[in-house]
Amino acid sequence: MSQRMFPAATGRVPPGAIGHNRGIVRPNYAFMPPEGVLVSRLPQYQATIARILAAPVLGASFAQYVLEIAPGGGTAAPFAEEGIQHFFYGLAGEASFGLAGDAPKPLAAGGFAYLPPGTPFSLRNETAETVRVLALRKRYETAPGLAVPEPILSHQDAVPMTNHTGMEGRGFQFLLPYGDMRFDFEMNLMWFKPGVCFPAVETHVMEHGLYMLEGQGLYLLGEDWHEIWARDFIWMGGYCPQQFYPTGQEDACYLLYKNVNRDIAL
Repeated sequence: MSQRMFPAATGRVPPGAIGHNRGIVRPNYAFMPPEGVLVSRLPQYQATIARILAAPVLGASFAQYVLEIAPGGGTAAPFAEEGIQHFFYGLAGEASFGLAGDAPKPLAAGGFAYLPPGTPFSLRNETAETVRVLALRKRYETAPGLAVPEPILSHQDAVPMTNHTGMEGRGFQFLLPYGDMRFDFEMNLMWFKPGVCFPAVETHVMEHGLYMLEGQGLYLLGEDWHEIWARDFIWMGGYCPQQFYPTGQEDACYLLYKNVNRDIAL
């Protein structure tokens, strides 16, 4: 019987033993490729892998995940959290999404759902293939005179493309109603034609969670450029200098979380 040879026995370091990583974590930003995000499991989801992208331990004021739901998996019963909002976006496959009291509806790739705080929901995979869903949780910030928003279940194809910056080749799809002060965050699809970049390096108070959906490009974070492509994730804290420059031959698109519509807590 042959004996397995370990690196210490051979005196040679096998290829890949010394890590080479595109990922980086800094005090006010993080760049995370998917290969470095390990598996977690959560009690409210059965037969589901959760890859946690952002959390308060990182510095974020929200939590963001990729849920990989196996056939027959998902919530075992309707689930809700007091004071916590939920947002879901379909990445691949077709989930079954239900609000309490309503019949479940499909949540396919490009579909999305917003749930105000304390709203019970179910998220199941009734198909034979693994379903991938991007999920976000954020504590709701109340504001005087403003009611809590209603639930939303829709698809990006039903959301118009806008160009409120006036910059040709740069499009926005506001998945939550733009300018509606009841919402304390936005989830936007950002589209870029090849070669169309930010007109300036942005340095602002808003926090971001960015999930790359299509294409590729270079992203400036602080003083460093990072090459980004599909399934990469970026967390940006407030006042992190940032700019995006698409480098591929096809359109680039990412889903962007941004906190808005609330005054600064002192």
